[in-house]
Amino acid sequence: MLDWNAYRGQVVAGVGEIASLSPDTVKGYAALSGAGAKTGHLDGKTRELIALAAAVSLRCDGCIAVHTAEAKKLGVTQEEIAEALGVAIAINAGAALVYSTRTLDAFAAA
Repeated sequence: MLDWNAYRGQVVAGVGEIASLSPDTVKGYAALSGAGAKTGHLDGKTRELIALAAAVSLRCDGCIAVHTAEAKKLGVTQEEIAEALGVAIAINAGAALVYSTRTLDAFAAA
């Protein structure tokens, strides 16, 4: 398993390097990332749980490292994370099922 704290530090340092090379790219990402939080419709815990489910679906270790740390700061429990991950698992299985029907359709058309 990864040393998640060290890895998170590497990710943050890497983003810092990109920011020095292309500051507007990282500023744009930060603006996009923070835009949803400004509506006030979802609390921080909910946003982090959604981020973790999406991170698993996208297979982004950097996202997992950053968002688990933030979730923990906000008081998210391991049980809440497990429930959010259950949603990610179900969505990914559902996507595979839907794309399986597309594969059978492509086979029938071939």
